Amino acid sequence: MAGLAAAARARELGAQPVVLEKGDRAGGSMALSSGVIWRHAEWEDFRSECPGGDPELQRLVFDGLDGALGWLERLGAPVTERGTGNPRTTGIRFDPVGLRDALVEAAGAVELGRPLGEPPRDGRPLVLATGGFQGDRELVRKHVTPEADALLLRANPWSAGDGLRIGTAAGARPSAGLHEFYGRNMPAPPARVGPDGFVELAQLYARHATVRNDAGEVYSAHMWSEIDVVQWTARQPRARAWYEVTAEGLEQRVRERTVAEMVDSAERAGAPVERRGGGATVEVVAGITTTLGGLAVDARGKAAPGIWAAGADAGGFATGGYASGLAAALVLGRVAAESALEEAA
Repeated sequence: MAGLAAAARARELGAQPVVLEKGDRAGGSMALSSGVIWRHAEWEDFRSECPGGDPELQRLVFDGLDGALGWLERLGAPVTERGTGNPRTTGIRFDPVGLRDALVEAAGAVELGRPLGEPPRDGRPLVLATGGFQGDRELVRKHVTPEADALLLRANPWSAGDGLRIGTAAGARPSAGLHEFYGRNMPAPPARVGPDGFVELAQLYARHATVRNDAGEVYSAHMWSEIDVVQWTARQPRARAWYEVTAEGLEQRVRERTVAEMVDSAERAGAPVERRGGGATVEVVAGITTTLGGLAVDARGKAAPGIWAAGADAGGFATGGYASGLAAALVLGRVAAESALEEAA
């Protein structure tokens, strides 16, 4: 999202951006998402739910998202639903593949299979948008959890810290929150979870369950997003937890699905599920989608001389909680392109 948004905005402003994509397709983890781009409905809720985040970056996204969503629609990104299904938030759901295709068309040619090892030597501005470092087990082990090898990678495999390495080598500072990540608890092995199941198989009902680790210790969800639960799970032995749900709990709804339907999906995928007394116990494993810490940037996305960062490469946006990574990537990608071109002029 961030890189394509930056390139599309740069081209709109008359530049000829060079878009280097490490993977074999464009779109990164955006193309694997539900396509919902949202912000908190109330500024006070945003600040209270992400209290460690940079208020300037947060205000930038909060104030700029609605206009940026209109920009996506003007580019031809197909809308599948207006609204988020959550009264705490406001936003739009796009078809992820159609969203990617609209951005690629606006960005121009994308050079696939082209990782970047260092900044350009000719002085051209560089916007880093490599998607975080969740795909690098050693960086995850260093900053997030010693159980890194057990995590399910719920994202593209190419986001492996390239932006963090390039930026810090050029003098950028790491942001706060390098130990934090966004993800979902997913059906545990021997379940088979592929990219087409990243959204469908998410086990998002911890607040309707008793959550235990291997030692029987109980953790209670404190946040509506349940991001605290998946971060706790990631630091347990083998990044595992067990959700115990009563018969009454199975009837509860989480947005458009019942808890029973989510449990059924885990069982169909092959996860260990025990049925007893009308309830169920599901073994889950932490799935990491994107890291929340990265490079420290200012309100224009600048990280170091000649270098800007956006998306998951720019840390400090959702520190301490959870906010839409796609929203931050969209807004800050556009802002970074604008800032880079202004400085280069």
